[in-house]
Amino acid sequence: MSNHDSKKGYILISNNIEAEFERLRNELKPNRVVGFIEDEFKIEHAKAVIAESYISESQVKYIILGANNFNHISQNSLLKLLEEPPRNIEYILISSTKSNLLPTVRSRMPILQTKTTYSVQEITLNLSRVNYAEVFEFLKINARVKKSEAKSLVEALYNRATVIDKLILNASQLQNFDKAYRLLELNSRPQSVLAMLIMSFVGEKSAN
Repeated sequence: MSNHDSKKGYILISNNIEAEFERLRNELKPNRVVGFIEDEFKIEHAKAVIAESYISESQVKYIILGANNFNHISQNSLLKLLEEPPRNIEYILISSTKSNLLPTVRSRMPILQTKTTYSVQEITLNLSRVNYAEVFEFLKINARVKKSEAKSLVEALYNRATVIDKLILNASQLQNFDKAYRLLELNSRPQSVLAMLIMSFVGEKSAN
C-alpha cells in the first residue's frame, strides 16, 4: 500500500494540452490510457472520471485530465480520489497554469513543468504545396486549441504564406484571413476556422 501511495501521478503544466496528451499516450503504451481532455473541466467530467476510476484493472491504467480551465466544484469532487487512488489507477492532470488548480489539488500531487513549450509560431506546413493529408495532420494536432491560440495560429499561417513561402495571396485567400479573425471573435470552433483557412491553399499553385 505504501508503495502505491508514493505513486499518485502528477500535475503537468503545459500550454498545449492536446499535444501533451498525445505524447503521454504514446509514451505510456502498452498501458491503458483514458483521456478526459476538455476546454472547461466541469462536474459532469469529474463524474465520468470517478466512474472510470472504479472500473477494476489488472494492470496500471492512466487517467489523464486536461483542461484550460478546471472549475472548483469538479476539483473538489476529485480530491478523495487524488488522495487515495483506486488500485492500479494513476492520475495525470494537464493544466495551462498552476493557478487553474486549487491549493488542495496542488498539495496532493507533484507539479512538473513541460520541457518543450509548444509555440504556435512553429508552422511546418508549406502552403505553396500543401495536400489533404498534411491539412488533416495539422488539424489533428491543433484539435483543441483555445481561441487565443487559434488567433496566433492564423497570424502564423499568414506569415508562413507571405514571408516564408512567398505566396501572392488571391482575393479569396486574403478574405479568408479576415474572415478567420471575425469567426474566432464570434466564438466559432477554432478547428473549423483553421480548416476553412488552410483548405483555400490546397490545390493552389504559387503565382510566382
